[in-house]
Amino acid sequence: IQPLTLTCRGLTSHLCAAVRLNWSAPKMARPSSNLTMFHEDFAKAKHIAIITGAGVSAESGVPTFRGQGGYWRKWQAQDLATPEAFSRDPSLVWEFYHYRREVMRSKMPNPAHLAIAECESRLSKQGRSVVIITQNIDELHHRAGSKHVYEIHGSLFKTRCISCGEVKANHKSPICPALEGKGEPDPSSKDARIPVEHLPRCDRRGCNGLLRPHVVWFGETLDSDILTAVEQELEKCDLCLVVGTSSVVYPAAMFAPQVAGRGVPVAEFNMECTPATMRFKYHFEGPCGVTLPPALERHESEAI
Repeated sequence: IQPLTLTCRGLTSHLCAAVRLNWSAPKMARPSSNLTMFHEDFAKAKHIAIITGAGVSAESGVPTFRGQGGYWRKWQAQDLATPEAFSRDPSLVWEFYHYRREVMRSKMPNPAHLAIAECESRLSKQGRSVVIITQNIDELHHRAGSKHVYEIHGSLFKTRCISCGEVKANHKSPICPALEGKGEPDPSSKDARIPVEHLPRCDRRGCNGLLRPHVVWFGETLDSDILTAVEQELEKCDLCLVVGTSSVVYPAAMFAPQVAGRGVPVAEFNMECTPATMRFKYHFEGPCGVTLPPALERHESEAI
């Protein structure tokens, strides 16, 4: 596990300090995969935090652009998802994000997304809360019907003006005429080299600044307001689920160990063990769309 001093960039100092203290808590016994025991904790929980990562989106067929074969043309995400890349070649970066936006038109929420949304709706009628803290930028949680969602890495379907700073939802397809038909992922595809004045522009009166995707790029810090809100949710949650995340991307990798460090049950749902698995009370291995719905289904103790 990477030392936290190398991975806390952009976090408020008090959050880093709190997490460091809890991260050093002793590991628990081997996690349980007993669904009956989990349901007992689930039935008692009033404030449930669900942390989701790329594994949930991958089960909907969303490309991650990481690891072996995870390329768009000849680049991986970390090559293009940086402020430097956008400054150097905004046309290329917009082609990449235009492709990702268009891909999402054919992708649908999977059983894991739907189970989370149904659980949130059902428990809200019982005076219980479910909050989703997601690293994903595809808005599939929203499309599944979830309401209480923190997108800590932003959204593919929001833009930010680099001149005036305005953030707006944008679901246009294509996002601008010059990008229509562009963004093919094949390595033999030619870069479009779109003039910067024809790339997405701000429509705020008198601005016309260049727009960028409203996502957190490599080397950028997370929104401090969102982090503060997330920290408050984690401090009050009495059950935490970690779904489809590798627990290596910071600062999200610290969230669940922070909760486990104060004795709250944490359940991990993932295809394999992660660096944090041994710190959690539960581990359910397999596709999230298979393991999560039975865990979140209506419990016999529920009144509604």
